[in-house]
Amino acid sequence: MASQTITTDEYKLFPSPRNVHRVIFSHQVFVPFPYALIDLPGFHLQGKSSLFAACRLADGKMGQLVTFEIEADEAKFNANFVPD
Repeated sequence: MASQTITTDEYKLFPSPRNVHRVIFSHQVFVPFPYALIDLPGFHLQGKSSLFAACRLADGKMGQLVTFEIEADEAKFNANFVPD
C-alpha cells in the first residue's frame, strides 16, 4: 500500500512505514543522505519522533527529515548521528 505524500512549504515528504507517530513535529533535522539507515529507537529519545523520506523544495535535494517533539532530542540526534 502506498504512503500518502505530505507537502509543506519546505518539503515534499513520504512517511516511513515504521513510524509510530506520523506527525511533523516542530524540531526538525534534514539529513542529506536519502539512503542512510536511521534507527530512531536506537537513539533512546525522550519524546516522540518521526522519520520521512524528503525532497527539499528549495533546491530539489533528496534526503530524510527527522522530526522531534522535544528540542533536547534534536540535539541528541545531531550529536550522535553518523551517516553509514
